[in-house]
Amino acid sequence: MFPQYAWKNMTEPRHTATHWGTYKVACENGRLTSVTPFADDPDPSDLGGNMLDAIHHETRIRRPAVRESFLKDPTRSDPRARGAEPFVEIPWDEALDLAAAELKRVRGSYGNEAIFGGSYGWASAGRFHHAQSQVHRFLNGFGGYTASTDTYSYAAVSALMPHIVGPFSKLVLDEATSWDAVADHADLIVMFGGMSLKNADINAGGVGRHTLKEWLGKIRASGTDFINISPIRTDAPDVCEADWIAPHPNSDTALMLALAYVLHTEGLADRAFLERYTTGYDRFLPYLLGQVDGVPKTPDWAASLCGIPAQTITDLARRMAQGRTMITVAWALQRADHGEQPCWMAIVLAAMLGQIGLPGGGFGVGYGCANGVGNPTHAIRFPAFPQGKNPIPDPIPVARISDALLSPGQPYRFNGQDRTYPDLRLVYWTGGNPFHHQMDLGKLVRGFQQPETIIVNEVWWTATARHADIVFPATSSFERRDISMVRWDPLITHMDAAIPPQGDARDDYAIFAGLAERLGFADTFTEGRSADEWVSHIWENAQQAGETAGIALPDLADLARDGTHARPISETPCVLLADFRADPKTHPLSTPSGKIEIFSDVIAGWGDPDCPGHPVWLGSYEWRGSKAAEIYPLHLISNQPKTRLHSQMDCGATSVASKIKGREPATLNTADAAARGIKAGDVIKLFNARGSCLAGAELSDDIKLGVIQLSTGAWYDPETPGDPQAMCVHGNPNVLTRDAGTSTLGQGPTAHSTLVEVARFDEPLPPITVFSPPEFVPTEPK
Repeated sequence: MFPQYAWKNMTEPRHTATHWGTYKVACENGRLTSVTPFADDPDPSDLGGNMLDAIHHETRIRRPAVRESFLKDPTRSDPRARGAEPFVEIPWDEALDLAAAELKRVRGSYGNEAIFGGSYGWASAGRFHHAQSQVHRFLNGFGGYTASTDTYSYAAVSALMPHIVGPFSKLVLDEATSWDAVADHADLIVMFGGMSLKNADINAGGVGRHTLKEWLGKIRASGTDFINISPIRTDAPDVCEADWIAPHPNSDTALMLALAYVLHTEGLADRAFLERYTTGYDRFLPYLLGQVDGVPKTPDWAASLCGIPAQTITDLARRMAQGRTMITVAWALQRADHGEQPCWMAIVLAAMLGQIGLPGGGFGVGYGCANGVGNPTHAIRFPAFPQGKNPIPDPIPVARISDALLSPGQPYRFNGQDRTYPDLRLVYWTGGNPFHHQMDLGKLVRGFQQPETIIVNEVWWTATARHADIVFPATSSFERRDISMVRWDPLITHMDAAIPPQGDARDDYAIFAGLAERLGFADTFTEGRSADEWVSHIWENAQQAGETAGIALPDLADLARDGTHARPISETPCVLLADFRADPKTHPLSTPSGKIEIFSDVIAGWGDPDCPGHPVWLGSYEWRGSKAAEIYPLHLISNQPKTRLHSQMDCGATSVASKIKGREPATLNTADAAARGIKAGDVIKLFNARGSCLAGAELSDDIKLGVIQLSTGAWYDPETPGDPQAMCVHGNPNVLTRDAGTSTLGQGPTAHSTLVEVARFDEPLPPITVFSPPEFVPTEPK
């Protein structure tokens, strides 16, 4: 087995990259002592403040650990004790032997499809030490595994887009109209879901310069107006000086339909564009005009659903038609029941305006949702650690993990296909925390009680690690060498190993190389390279990719010496679908018709009532207009936190400082708070039929009446560990959210379709225990 990268004691500060920024870090006696943002970053993220405390926190996993009864006899251990039972720390060789034996046993008894390779999360900014690539390469070398497909961020729109315009990631994101084209041409930007700066603190693979605030300021200075359509005023930065329209959550599709109604009935729709570049508009019109269901989608109709005056809707439609208008949609909108509909309808609106393919017009899905969407960078795809080929053909939708664990053999629909959940007997999770992402944590706890074996590589004692049988301590990105290079950001960073591995931690590559050696495919997994040699190999491939794109990249030794290298910024503005607009016959879309599909014969042909052949208003299983609102009248928005990336480093100083009496802060309207006798700083209890959690109250008039905001990412801390019904004393909103797919098309998460009630919590406050390690018991003598 190859050793992990050897740390060298260096006295000078060295560079590293994270998903929330690039930094110079200094250390002394093996500990980080300072973290300084990259000098050229115009708007550094506050998230860097988490790193010093978190990297050396007492919740670091320092030695391999096994659940007590599982160590005694894996075949007799009660899986219902996961999350509550103590652990035993054991030597590396013993832990690797045990994990290898379990992998071999499950494969031999049930086949490779019984192994689930879970690694959903933002594990590392580096191209080599990317946990998802590591575990998938390992499991592919072992004969395959059941994988997951798509992302919690944008699963619904990702499944939808190929049917109506083209691939989401490679087209809508990578070829999004660049900010310079928007600044020079847009008259109006209509932001459904806003464009929050906190979301753009982060970017998959790393951030060199935080550019969103800078670009929005330039665009506003050029004379462009902004409209923020969101229940939260602060979803639009102050620099936008945006008008605020606050609809009820989950009502955006109704609002968009009413805007379309005005455009059509007042002759403001561009019929020439619709006829040349789209298909199905005439099949959509009978629904819009009420000829199908007897309900014209007028502003008066939408007003009762959205809570927005009909005249405001009419005025907005007319304003959008007066000049060059860009329609943007935040990913949050499609993380709701029928989340495909607002994204589809936004493209229909843009098509009706006739500006798709023009600079500063058209649409975008994801501006501001991550740093980099819209940045004017050269299109270059950097290499990564190759994952190999998975011979198991049927992945599950990423957000359906609980259903898969609880319902083996049960049928389900996904993207027009009839599928069956596999019988999962072993879960191997690396570099992610499903107890952050997944809805209905009580259901997930029950799901995690089903497999025979759960193995986890982790840095901290998160809930995922605490619900495992075998836990391997993994290094953080500060403890290994790597390279950060991403398409959306021109900065490339050599990530030095700033500190030695904490405790007995090993990087994922060393862990998997040790397992592969025991399972007989070490040569296939490592290809004879050490971790350091893999980093060099990946950089050589990156230089070749750069050469193909006409961009020269330095030698690795020079990159390591300098710490960073800035690629040139593209001087040619990018305009989404410009070639298609210029010549739709020479540059057709990849849709069945080659055009934008306002009506999709493919989707309609499936006959799935929760996603018909054109955008429609379907409401939501929970929202202000539903029966559940009579009992639970507040709509919960569980958005991205501003003090951390998802749940990463929740134990860090910046995240902890935001807590109120140790609980995650929740914001509600001052009138809603007054009606319940709640004051700022009170501890409150959020609850519904699925669960409950505590939070600290913040009051604001910048949030719509009837809405409460509690960000995701507070480490799950059940009052009674292992109990699916336990209250989370720390403030994880996913004890409240319903685990249901957006539709049979996308099967994405629907966390934003959640109703709750809130009351002041006057009982003695239960302690926060998640920031302390779990209980350990000594190894029994053999």
